[in-house]
Amino acid sequence: MAKKEDKKKDKKEKKEEEKKEEEKKEEKKEDKKEDKKEDKEDKEDKEDKEDKEDKEVEVPKKFKDLVEKIEEMSVADLAELVEVLEDKFNVSATAAVAAAPAASAGGEEDGGGEKSAYDVILKGVGEKKIQVIKAVRNITGEGLKDSKALVDGVSDEPQVVKSNVKTEEAKELQKELEEAGAEVELK
Repeated sequence: MAKKEDKKKDKKEKKEEEKKEEEKKEEKKEDKKEDKKEDKEDKEDKEDKEDKEDKEVEVPKKFKDLVEKIEEMSVADLAELVEVLEDKFNVSATAAVAAAPAASAGGEEDGGGEKSAYDVILKGVGEKKIQVIKAVRNITGEGLKDSKALVDGVSDEPQVVKSNVKTEEAKELQKELEEAGAEVELK
């Protein structure tokens, strides 16, 4: 009887050992995945730091502490920070970049009183949102994410697609956007 009980105990112990070994293997796999992910993030951080080192920018004293903290952040943390700031202040980083040239461009006029340069402004999207995004992407040369953000921003306020454009080109861009289903204004 004792031998049978010993065999049962040995089998149970072996099974437990096998389970522990499998768990260790799984943990090692998880650790490897995490290490790869961390290595990738470290590489991205290093590349970002190298890019920053190449570009020297004079930072005002009042922002030095803030800029130093931002420099220490990972790319993922920076992306999250941008999202938080956009949500908190109800702004879009891409919309601000697109709107800045529009504010400073103004309308240059010829001697005859007709403008020689226009801002192409997206006022409405219509039912063909995807076609409008494609048209905006084609016009601006921006990526899909930025183009989508610009088109989505129209729901809050009209967005400048391209600024300080000559009359002929502005009309072509207006036509392209309207064919995609957008409502466009030239200013």
